[in-house]
Amino acid sequence: MATKLGPVMGFRGAIKGVWNVSVLVAVDAKNAPKLTLNTNEAPEPKVEKIGTVRAGRADLTVWRFDCAIKQSSKELAAKYSVDGEEWTFTVPPLNVAPRMAYGSCNGFSSLKLLKSTRDPHALWRDVLEKHAGTPFHLLLLGGDQVYSDGIWEELRPLADWAALKTEEGIECKPSQALVRQIKEYYEELYPRRWMQTDLRKAFATIPTVMMWDDHDIFDGWGSYAKELQECYVYKALFAAARDAFALYQHQVGAAERHPLAIPGQDYFSLGFQVGSTAILVPDMRSERREDQVMSPPTWKAVYEWLDQLPDAEKPGGAKHLFVMSSIPVVYPDFQLLENALGLFPGRQELEDDLRDHWTSLPHRQERLRLIHRLLAFSEAKQCRVTILSGDVHVGAVGVVRSERSSSTSVAVKTMNQLTSSGIVHPAPPGMVLFFLENVADKISNDDSGVSSQLIEIPGTHYHFLGSRNWLALHPGQEMRYWANWHVETEKFPYIKVVHPANFEMPAPKLSNEAIVATPSSG
Repeated sequence: MATKLGPVMGFRGAIKGVWNVSVLVAVDAKNAPKLTLNTNEAPEPKVEKIGTVRAGRADLTVWRFDCAIKQSSKELAAKYSVDGEEWTFTVPPLNVAPRMAYGSCNGFSSLKLLKSTRDPHALWRDVLEKHAGTPFHLLLLGGDQVYSDGIWEELRPLADWAALKTEEGIECKPSQALVRQIKEYYEELYPRRWMQTDLRKAFATIPTVMMWDDHDIFDGWGSYAKELQECYVYKALFAAARDAFALYQHQVGAAERHPLAIPGQDYFSLGFQVGSTAILVPDMRSERREDQVMSPPTWKAVYEWLDQLPDAEKPGGAKHLFVMSSIPVVYPDFQLLENALGLFPGRQELEDDLRDHWTSLPHRQERLRLIHRLLAFSEAKQCRVTILSGDVHVGAVGVVRSERSSSTSVAVKTMNQLTSSGIVHPAPPGMVLFFLENVADKISNDDSGVSSQLIEIPGTHYHFLGSRNWLALHPGQEMRYWANWHVETEKFPYIKVVHPANFEMPAPKLSNEAIVATPSSG
């Protein structure tokens, strides 16, 4: 028996003092591997077969082990082994906010980029180095955990279909053989991408929370014309990508729901709370269309979940809410860039990305409703809201400010957006970075009394980190979080502090001031 994928840890909730995680392993045998949890007071892990897939020429069986570890007043190093191979993960103390790492864009959108990148997984080694010193409790991954775009080149029948005239392609039904090939491509993609040494170690030692984005399906999914989105071939591609995402990233079988799934919605949105920190992970791909990011029923379910969170001032209340938005809510309005696309290399990819953005014209009202609801939540619950985002292959800091609130707390009226991208994918070409930094607007008047702005990276005079990066989130004293951008080309991280809602900060200026601090001082 050989392990073909895993172990991959998944987080499944902190409930009544129990830290629940899962471990996914895929093997080329029908029998389950042996997983042993070497932790006091932990029950025997529950093992369940959740899928059978075809990877290359081998049939693989996918197993999930559910592990429950009792939390205590102290941090716990929990050990487990899979067929004798040992791993360790860290469980936070009871009712304590978690240390988290955040990343996105774990791959390459083209073979050319892969070949031109000297050390593709350098930042995963950096994550492991920081994890070895101060262990993370959770690994948040905000989209593009795999890049599936190669399917158009690797499956010849798909390449032939793509060469058809649009009208012909829309009417063309894929053969059963092609549907099977598509299914097997996505099933094999994860074992191909996730068994790299450093990535595998990170996934085996930090419980993950993952949400997909377009490249987990294929580039631009959800932003194409309705006729294409609903054609037979696109439906076959989406169905195969969805099943693979559910199996590998959420670690659920065909008839299962993730234990952290938000009630009242039929897709993959998650919500949970650990100590004083709540995490909202909306699924912004399953229902995405040209004119919609999520449907009204799904938004309703998300807002009802937010409403049931306890107020920050009550026992067990959430002091911080992190919202994972795969596409940045605060980002330049690309109308000018759309008019100047002919100046840039890779025009088609840029056009796909523009249609994808919250600031594209069809999505602006939905974006504004989200902003208003999050601001209202922050005021009603006295909970600080921070958006985590990726996708754009740069690091950035955004701020949403409201003058409409009657609250005296500037923190309640101010939402930060922390963008980190990509952990593997390189930054955009220099010409695009120059345009973003020097031409694109940084301030947007979103509504009466509500504005959003990209501010300078703390300690710099520029707005974008034009190198690969990932984000560490460390809880500190007085319920603060320290956000640390670890950048491939920099020796030290860039740091921003996120205060709780009851912190009376000075009135914000149009541009931020440099913050000089270390995570331990928070």
